[in-house]
Amino acid sequence: MTDQPGGDYAAPHALITEEPGGTPGQELDAASRKAAEDAAASREAADTVMAAFGGVRGLIDTTVPGLVFIATFTVTHQVSAAAWAAVGLCLLLVLVRLLRRETVKHAFSGVFGVAIGAFFAMRTGKAQNFYLPGLLYSVGYCLALAVSALVRWPLIGVMLGPVTGEMFTWRTQNPGRLKAYTKATWAWVAIMSIKPLVLFPLYFTGDANLLGWLKVALAYPPLLLAMYVTWQILVKAPPPIKAAVPDEDE
Repeated sequence: MTDQPGGDYAAPHALITEEPGGTPGQELDAASRKAAEDAAASREAADTVMAAFGGVRGLIDTTVPGLVFIATFTVTHQVSAAAWAAVGLCLLLVLVRLLRRETVKHAFSGVFGVAIGAFFAMRTGKAQNFYLPGLLYSVGYCLALAVSALVRWPLIGVMLGPVTGEMFTWRTQNPGRLKAYTKATWAWVAIMSIKPLVLFPLYFTGDANLLGWLKVALAYPPLLLAMYVTWQILVKAPPPIKAAVPDEDE
């Protein structure tokens, strides 16, 4: 039997050269698209960090009243005048939010914190006590962050899960994000501990002016640094797995 071109050996050759399921180039393009989509989803989830804290307006609502308190106290040297000025500004911020039909969550939290500080300051007659509730809150917040990370319920994940739409899938279905949220939570513990470590010694000196101005100076940098570090961690983490939404007809 002689070999003929296109005869018995041509068919096996054809079987070897065919590529079922698409070409390698197409598979590479699909993998690249999937990687790009995952990266975009991770970046979108990371971008929710600022939104979770109320954005720039939320930061202003919780910081400016303290600035007004210490500025008024520096000028008048009267605890009651400074306290009422801070409370009044908080109420004004809430009113502006209501008129603009914006969320008042962060403005109300500012009112609550300032009102407690004002009560402490006026009750004791010591301006530095205006900052005592905030300092105690900072210590408690850092402890809560640390405990949450230790028990594998990192607070950063608890806070961001509803914002990203993943709810708590990061804890049961996405170990990469659980690791990222835990790492971010420990970063918050380290960074946010700076304020009480610096400010508590000043509180005990009784120097309300220095305490107040330094507290204002430390209001944004640690928080923004913690947000940036969290963003850097989450942008490299696996994308969130969206939580299943129950069908309304069920």
